Amino acid sequence: MKKINEEMLKQAKSGKGFIAALDQSGGSTPKALKGYGVDESMYTVDGKHDEEKMFALIHEMRARVITSKEFTSDKILGAILFEKTMDSTIEGKGSAEYLWENKHVVPFLKIDKGLAEAKDGVRLMKDIPNLDATLEKAVSHGVFGTKMRSVIDSYNEKGIEAIVNQQFELGMQIVSHGLVPILEPETTITAPDREKSEKLLHDLFVKKINELPEGVKIMIKISIPANPHLWDDLLDNPHVVRIVALSGGYSRDEANKLLKKCPGLIASFSRALLEDLRYQQTQDEFDAHLADAVNSIYDATVNKD
Repeated sequence: MKKINEEMLKQAKSGKGFIAALDQSGGSTPKALKGYGVDESMYTVDGKHDEEKMFALIHEMRARVITSKEFTSDKILGAILFEKTMDSTIEGKGSAEYLWENKHVVPFLKIDKGLAEAKDGVRLMKDIPNLDATLEKAVSHGVFGTKMRSVIDSYNEKGIEAIVNQQFELGMQIVSHGLVPILEPETTITAPDREKSEKLLHDLFVKKINELPEGVKIMIKISIPANPHLWDDLLDNPHVVRIVALSGGYSRDEANKLLKKCPGLIASFSRALLEDLRYQQTQDEFDAHLADAVNSIYDATVNKD
């Protein structure tokens, strides 16, 4: 097993702050750009999306966020990047390298390729081709860890067990490269049996974590749990670097309010972080809105009810 970057590990484990999720990809990119005030006409050619233009625009948005004076390690301990973002540059430097060397923010990489069709109440991850090569590329860019998302839509023992098995199987492959995987089994917040699903998910995670070899480190990313104390027993587990929560369909205000009730959990928000940012804003306006978002999410992360 390759060695983990100890300085990044220390920050990820005990740093005060949250993780910025800047990894919108594929089908979610047009929606993210629309939220940012970028009309589809700006990247449409002959009636079709020009993917290179589309990704160039989303990279400009991410670079604007990362280079903002409000984006600092005082309140943001890590950031999750899309692969095209990692492959791109910010102010002439690789994006992941810029995050760590210029901002002292720990870089993570989204590695999943989206969700498979729903089966047994869940959506597993699609196959991830050439994963080992991607992981080695991430290591070469100084990335600390990875993130991969699957979704539980309803209570189904077979489906939830399949989610957990897939997450841990890929997690161990990631660990072998000296990276720390963020295992992300999201639960759909509108599901009526959500709390039951989350309890089974937690219990299966505990079982898997108890079977991990000594020295293996993982992170866990979940929907803000219906039971705010569900994951308390894993907060100090030696295998678990951090447990983080996604905003998952809640507005920022709602997500912050719920997160404040969850001891030990920190935010890893995407849309809730970016929801007030617009392409048309002046830099001062942009920075002011980003500051509001960062400050409120930081508060929900470190000041619990």
